[in-house]
Amino acid sequence: MNDEIRKYGSSVGDDANDFINSILTKEEMAEVAFEAQLMAELTKARKEKRLTQKELGELCGLPQQTIARIEEGDGSQSISTVTKVLAVLGKRLYIGNLV
Repeated sequence: MNDEIRKYGSSVGDDANDFINSILTKEEMAEVAFEAQLMAELTKARKEKRLTQKELGELCGLPQQTIARIEEGDGSQSISTVTKVLAVLGKRLYIGNLV
């Protein structure tokens, strides 16, 4: 049974990846990956500091809803808003060469 699940599970995963790759450009894929990584890092940093979204928002001078949208991957936030949140969390945005 587990072999069947693995077989079909990987097949479904492969099909989903093929579908995503067929509708998104490399640039769009990179953007999605960046947003997902940023969202995960911000959420992780907030939780490590034991802050609620509301508390983090208060420290940043932003509404809780803005923090929630950032953590949910809403890409409409300005870079200045994101860097403000990062600064309060003791983080910074680093841009370097791709490896």
